[in-house]
Amino acid sequence: MTSRQVLWGILCTLGASAFPATAAHAQADSAIAVAYRETANRIIQAATADSAAWERIALLTDTFGSRIAGSAALEQAIDWIVGQMKTDRLDSVRTQSATVPYWVRGKESAELVEPRHVNLPMLGLGGSIGTPPEGITAEVLVVSSFDDLHMRAGEAAGKIVLFDAPFTDYGATGRYRWRGAVEAARAGAVACLIRSITPFSISSPHTGEMAYDSTVTRIPAAALTIENAMMLHRMQNRGQQVVVTLRMEAARMPDAQSRNVMGQITGREKPDEVVVMGGHIDSWDVGEGAMDDAGGMVAAWQALRVLQQLGLHPRRTIRVVGWTAEENSGAGGAAYRDSLGTDVSRHVLAIESDGGVFRPLGFGFTGSDSALAILRQIGHLLAPIGADTVAKGGGEADIEPLMRAGVPGVGLYTDGDRYFWFHHTQGDMVTVLDPADVARCAAAMAVLAYVVADMPGELPK
Repeated sequence: MTSRQVLWGILCTLGASAFPATAAHAQADSAIAVAYRETANRIIQAATADSAAWERIALLTDTFGSRIAGSAALEQAIDWIVGQMKTDRLDSVRTQSATVPYWVRGKESAELVEPRHVNLPMLGLGGSIGTPPEGITAEVLVVSSFDDLHMRAGEAAGKIVLFDAPFTDYGATGRYRWRGAVEAARAGAVACLIRSITPFSISSPHTGEMAYDSTVTRIPAAALTIENAMMLHRMQNRGQQVVVTLRMEAARMPDAQSRNVMGQITGREKPDEVVVMGGHIDSWDVGEGAMDDAGGMVAAWQALRVLQQLGLHPRRTIRVVGWTAEENSGAGGAAYRDSLGTDVSRHVLAIESDGGVFRPLGFGFTGSDSALAILRQIGHLLAPIGADTVAKGGGEADIEPLMRAGVPGVGLYTDGDRYFWFHHTQGDMVTVLDPADVARCAAAMAVLAYVVADMPGELPK
C-alpha cells in the first residue's frame, strides 16, 4: 500500500473524500492532527500525570539488581514482570525461550607495581578469559590507536598493551573494546587494557562486550578509568617503566536458557498486524541496569498500560517486549524474529528504546520515505513534550533482526549527553533518571505506537 493510499484513507474517515489525491501529502498533517490530536493529548496528559514508570523501574532494579544474561537475577526479574503484566491485565502475557551466553566475572583487580604501588579501578570486559591464579605481571606499552600499535608492534611482545584512545563517539572508540585484545595479541601482548569508553569519568571504569579471533591467542582484557589510562601514558612519556599486575577470574560458562517477556493489547480489527515496542531486560553485571535498559523496557510497558487505562483499543495489536541478552549476543531479538517465520511481514512497525530514558527529543526511523513522511506527521502530535523530531535513520539492536526482514524500525531519541557517563558502570542506577523524563518517554512511545496501530491504512514498507 502506498503512502498516498494510507493518507487518503485517513482523509476519507474524516469526511474529506472531496480532496484530490494529489493534495494528500499537503493535507496529511491536518488530517492526522484532526484525527488524533485530542487522543494524543489525552495520552500525554495521562502518561505524564505521575511517576509510575520511574517507580516501577526503581522497584525492578532495586529488587533484582544487575541482570546479566544467564544469571538467576535475570530470570527472577522476568518471572516478576510476568506476574506484574498479568496483574495489569495485559493480553497474551508470555515468555519466549532463547539460548544465551553466560559469562561470570569473578574476582578481579589491577595493581600498578612500578613506578609506585596503587590499586587501579578496573572492570574486566564481557567475554574475556581470566588470568592464571597468580595473575599476569608485565610491563605496559601504552598506545593511542591501532595504527600506533602497528608502528610499535616490535615493542609489544610479552607486555600488557593499553589503548589510551580518547572518546569521540561510541562506534569509533568502541572498536578498541571490541577488537583491542585481538590486535594486542597479534602483536604478541600477554593482556589488553583499554581506556574506558566514555567522555567523562569520576574514576569510573566501564565494561562491555569484547571479541576474540580464532587466528590469534586469546588474552585477558579489561578496562581502566580515563584518569589512570592517562596517568600511565604520562609515566611512559616521561621514560618511566610502567608495570602492572592483572588478576581476573573471568570465565565463560556453558550456554544458559533465558526468555523474552511480553504482553499486549490485541487489535480490535486486525489482531494479526502488530506494532511491537520495548527494550532489553538484561544488563551488565555492574550497577543495576536502570538506564541500560530497564528504563527503556519499562517506559514501553508503561506506554501500553496508559493506553489500556484510557480504554484505547487500536485496530492493530500493540505488543511490548522485554528482550533478553542484548548486551552480549542479541539472542533475544534473534529469537523473537525467528519465532515469527513468514508472519514477520505482519509486523508493521518496531520501536525500541535503548538510549536511556532521558528527555525525549523524538525518533529516528529506518524505512521507506513515504512511511517517514507519515511518522513525521505523527511526530507533530508530540510537540507539547518537545519530542516532535523524526529523523531519517534509526533503530536499536533488538529490532535489527526485524528490520533486516523488512519491518520499519524506530529508535527513541533522547537528550543523552550523560548516557555514556553511566553506560556499563556501577553508576547505572535509577537515580540517574528523572521521573518526569521517563514519563515523557512513555508518552512519546504511547502516541507513536497508538496512531500507527490505529490508522485505517498500514504504514507503507
